[in-house]
Amino acid sequence: MSSSDEFTRGVEDGIRLSKRVYLGKDRSVAPPKPITQMHKSSSFYYYPTSPMVYAVIYNPGIVDNPDVPSYQPHVHGRCDPPALIPLQMNGIDIQADCYLDTAFLTMNASWRLHCVMSSATSECRLAIPMPPGLQGSILGVEVQVTRKSYNTQLVVMDENPETSTTTTTLAKPQDGGFLKPHIFTLTIPQVDGGSNLSVKVRWSQKISYRDGDFTLHIPFTFPEYVTPPGKKLSKKEKIQLNVNIGLGTQVVCRTASHPLKEQKREVGKLAFLYEAEVLTWSTIDFVFTYSVPTSSSFGGIFLQSPSSLGSIDQREMFSLYLFPPGLSKKKKVIKKEVLFVVDISGSMKGMTIEATKSAVVAALSKLDQGDSFSIMAFNDQTYLYSSTLELVTKQSLEKATNWIAMNFIAGGGTDMSIALNQAIEMLSGAKKSLPIIFFVTDGAVENERQICEVMIKQLEYQGGSNLCPRIYTFGIGSFCNHYFLRMLAMIGRGHYEAASDPESIVAQMEALFSRAASTVLMNISIDGLDDLDALEVYPSVVPDICSEGPLIIFGHYRGGFPDTLKARGILAAEDMSDITIDLKVHRAKDVPLDKVLAKQQIEQYTTQAWFLQDKKLEEKVAKVSMQTGVVSEYTRMILLETVQDKQATSSDIKQGKKETNTQKMEKSSAAMIKVLQPLGVGFGNLIATIENIPPGYEPKLPDQAEMLVRAAGNCCVNLCGKCCCLCCIQVCSKMNDQCAILVTQFCGSLAFLGCFVCCEMCCGSD
Repeated sequence: MSSSDEFTRGVEDGIRLSKRVYLGKDRSVAPPKPITQMHKSSSFYYYPTSPMVYAVIYNPGIVDNPDVPSYQPHVHGRCDPPALIPLQMNGIDIQADCYLDTAFLTMNASWRLHCVMSSATSECRLAIPMPPGLQGSILGVEVQVTRKSYNTQLVVMDENPETSTTTTTLAKPQDGGFLKPHIFTLTIPQVDGGSNLSVKVRWSQKISYRDGDFTLHIPFTFPEYVTPPGKKLSKKEKIQLNVNIGLGTQVVCRTASHPLKEQKREVGKLAFLYEAEVLTWSTIDFVFTYSVPTSSSFGGIFLQSPSSLGSIDQREMFSLYLFPPGLSKKKKVIKKEVLFVVDISGSMKGMTIEATKSAVVAALSKLDQGDSFSIMAFNDQTYLYSSTLELVTKQSLEKATNWIAMNFIAGGGTDMSIALNQAIEMLSGAKKSLPIIFFVTDGAVENERQICEVMIKQLEYQGGSNLCPRIYTFGIGSFCNHYFLRMLAMIGRGHYEAASDPESIVAQMEALFSRAASTVLMNISIDGLDDLDALEVYPSVVPDICSEGPLIIFGHYRGGFPDTLKARGILAAEDMSDITIDLKVHRAKDVPLDKVLAKQQIEQYTTQAWFLQDKKLEEKVAKVSMQTGVVSEYTRMILLETVQDKQATSSDIKQGKKETNTQKMEKSSAAMIKVLQPLGVGFGNLIATIENIPPGYEPKLPDQAEMLVRAAGNCCVNLCGKCCCLCCIQVCSKMNDQCAILVTQFCGSLAFLGCFVCCEMCCGSD
């Protein structure tokens, strides 16, 4: 069972188990409703839709009201997986700071462990959902409980972090990490029943952009059973919203899901406050939409000097933002030539290949009249729907759908290079249409760097008056090399997207295809950077701009930066007219540029470090990660525990007992108790690809009983190794009946003792 399946089953059991908690006759909020058949068939019902904390219940006997103990029938056994009972929330306060295309959120909230008797303790699991597809990144967690506090921290660990100290343990996936790419979980150790948990969480996420509108989306839909009991007891929920577009242009508020009070309005800046006394918590997400009115494309450049002598890079930093131009209705959109290159190796079997079929068929249906397409399936061979591109018609789409159903059958190995080379040849020579390769895979191969080098040469050769094929890459699961796919997309001026499991393939692939189909500006170049010294620009190949997001380029330099730059490109219209955009330079005074660019920096540096096998660049990634708090492939998040100092009693003071400052510091020092699971996406798994292991497969770790059996097995093997089989046969052949019965009884008693020890290890004193 995967960690996500364990979570949903645990919440289902927890909601059922919470009925044991007596909440009094005056409770104004109804107990959890019975689970309907529709909810049983949908695991998404149990995923958190707001910040949540759950009591982790292994022993159901401790579930009770800590204030008013009630008679509860005794229960036997343990919950496996543990039940997760949603805790009651006392209050929540969120601050959202929006800069350009990134939002930084800080949540302060309080929950009460209302479902565990006061004489018992329980683990508590925090879950922070972020909007899917908006590339959220957890920045830090702080939790305050009775006499203890916990906080996370990023460190550079050895290859075997669990061996770095005897008191440190490697967290299980469900105890700390991403349950889903948009759901972060962290388990807090033993918390006393009836106590309160004060939680502070910081995270960042992208602000979605479409057709000139920015939309901030904060999960804020709370289930009814997290409301504390009481007769109309009001509670406070608060959201402080700050917007700073930073480009000296007017910002206009469009829509808001909650009533907002305007606090500040300046050029490029807005500040709003939502604060309400409520009887029940919010039942809808917080959504805020704003725009920057303009009749044409616009952008700007921010400059930032190193913050201190300890900065990672002592060169000046710049960041270029270019927002997509709007195409007038008179101009016809450029035609597209789309080739779907889809992995059908053995690892794609089951739900993965079925979801991929649905996603490709849905993408085909979104092609416009006049576009042309073809489909290539590959494993260790390639299979073509048509050797030439076909125009989009109702008949051709029906034919393609039938071909997908007949040929998307998972099997065989994975050979990407043949498929990509053949795809480049098919789309070469385009002049009046936009060629797009839509590459989908769930695996990794050994020659990925060689593939990138070949693609660079082939796309450079395709230059001149022709439009080079654009490469959009889509990775499925954790076994593919996501940084190879990022590099491939950058080489092809495209974009990259990923799905962690089959359930999210259709939505994520639809989003990527929509991005590719909404290209509005191509072949972008920036004039005016050639005179700068020690110049580095990321990404090195400027991607196309689509209507669903701004273009962001960053880099470092030395020397005097020009006052203005010019961005040149080709409009993705039928006439393919040229466009020039003047970009003004701004000093990033009140925009934390290093924070806004941190995630993009880490992703670009890591991609380049993988491709070049550059250890110094890897070290730079780790330093940026440590400085900004954004996770990377070369850092790990740990959980620290701090035990608060005990207050000196009056008797201690009378007796003259005093503590030195050193002793106090030693008592309050933080100790690392857990290393969380890696939070990066990883560099792929060659062995899993070769063995055709499906995405999402999680090998089950051996439990205590299995470890005992294995240990006993090894012991028996060692013992038997001392005796040869011929000797054993000879001894047994000379044994009489009474002796055989005695030996049999002795072996049976040993087996019984072994089972008893096994049960004690697995179940404890219960």
